[in-house]
Amino acid sequence: MIKKVSRNEMRQARHSRVRETVTGTATTPRLNVFRSNKNIFAQIIDDEAHVTLVSASSIDKDLKLENGSNIEAATKVGELIAKRAKKAKITKVTFDRGGYQYHGRVKALAEAARENGLEF
Repeated sequence: MIKKVSRNEMRQARHSRVRETVTGTATTPRLNVFRSNKNIFAQIIDDEAHVTLVSASSIDKDLKLENGSNIEAATKVGELIAKRAKKAKITKVTFDRGGYQYHGRVKALAEAARENGLEF
């Protein structure tokens, strides 16, 4: 019998392969994206110091979102992470899509972060 590997396990394998090359440093931290069925999360991480510098999610009370799992919510999270990064004096990041396809919510978050001043 053929056992089908779950989508999340395949995503985690893709993410671990990408993480071998994509790392965040103090000068260019890593912008990591995680999306669940109900929300989307973004973190800016310095992998050398093992520290999360800035984070934003669709759960944040600042955003007051009804639905955290659509493109509109991802766009607002992208704007918020860029604003918080500016406040922390972070302008350049490397983008880590977390093993997800660069499409839909992930793409909306990335483009909103770019429009609001993050470079990657």
